[in-house]
Amino acid sequence: MSTERNIRTNFAFYPPKGDQGAWGATLESLESALRQGFPGLTAEHRVSGLRDMTVLDFELELAQGVWIGGTAAMPTPDYAFITLTDVTADEAAVFARWLRDSFVPAPHLVRVASSLAVANGEQEPWALSAQGGDEEIAAELRRHLASIEGE
Repeated sequence: MSTERNIRTNFAFYPPKGDQGAWGATLESLESALRQGFPGLTAEHRVSGLRDMTVLDFELELAQGVWIGGTAAMPTPDYAFITLTDVTADEAAVFARWLRDSFVPAPHLVRVASSLAVANGEQEPWALSAQGGDEEIAAELRRHLASIEGE
């Protein structure tokens, strides 16, 4: 019997290529939506060391006892993202569904990439499915990770 590996990596979510403002969001609106969607959120604004811009660091509880952390930057002319740090595909899927269904203005406006893919030379994020629940999104993310690892 084979068991599925529970790979941990970073997942990043982006607006459509060439339209960084498609989400119509600010750090403040994201923080407000996160607080509404995930009671108990901790959040802090800081200036990024990589780019001279303010970002939002956050930690939230996805399910009882399951906490994830991330960082977000909202639109500058060419830069918007939300990154989850050291998460499984299942954990990222819960957040991705919330982002797609509860935050962005239309479900087709989310692209995703993993640090595992970037480390293996795959630079371009792909469009997250506009349909499906947590299980379907998790399966999509696991397929992506498996394809990167060559499984």
